[in-house]
Amino acid sequence: MYLSRIELDTERRETMIALASPSRFHGAVERSFPVERARNLWRIDRLNNRTYLLLLSRDKPDLESAARQFGYGVYETRSYDSLLERITDGSRWHFRLTANPTFSKSQGQCCTEKRIRGVVIGCGTPEYQAEWLRRRAEKCGFHVRKADEEYGTDDFAITKSRYITFRKGTDNGRTVKILSVTFEGELTVTDSESFKTALCGGIGRGKAYGQGLMTIIRAGEQYG
Repeated sequence: MYLSRIELDTERRETMIALASPSRFHGAVERSFPVERARNLWRIDRLNNRTYLLLLSRDKPDLESAARQFGYGVYETRSYDSLLERITDGSRWHFRLTANPTFSKSQGQCCTEKRIRGVVIGCGTPEYQAEWLRRRAEKCGFHVRKADEEYGTDDFAITKSRYITFRKGTDNGRTVKILSVTFEGELTVTDSESFKTALCGGIGRGKAYGQGLMTIIRAGEQYG
């Protein structure tokens, strides 16, 4: 696995358009691989007043064209395997996840109830969004503390929540509206193999549009 990063030039017109229409970034990401297309994870990250495109992929990408199109012509790529090897049951990590929390709704069903087939709807309130993450955590091999557990407060926060509306493909394409929520906090690994699968495969829906990528660093460290 490889983790890559492009610093974006947010004053460039093409970049501003892509930030409002994530299908453009998706296309640029997919064109960075010469072989058969695979579902690669990406997201937009903001750190220290800078904006980045992050990409997690099984193959090493060639991001030179995307870096010229949206950034300053440079990018960096590093192996992700050494980090994956450090993940063990019981280890604790600081995480950041941008995801599309949804539920499948039938008549009278709310976001926290058992999922049955129906219309897919975004979890529109912070309470439902937090509950979505806790339920996903159980399936993805990690645990985030609920507010009524030992220390009385959640060990994660929702740092951003917004709906993104754009046209898929060309200007005449289908209109897409997705909920994008960024979670940040600390987690404990309960099943290292399931957790690694979730990191590499993404969490939730909307992966083509910059959703589902979780990144981690050791608890107590800082993103840089």
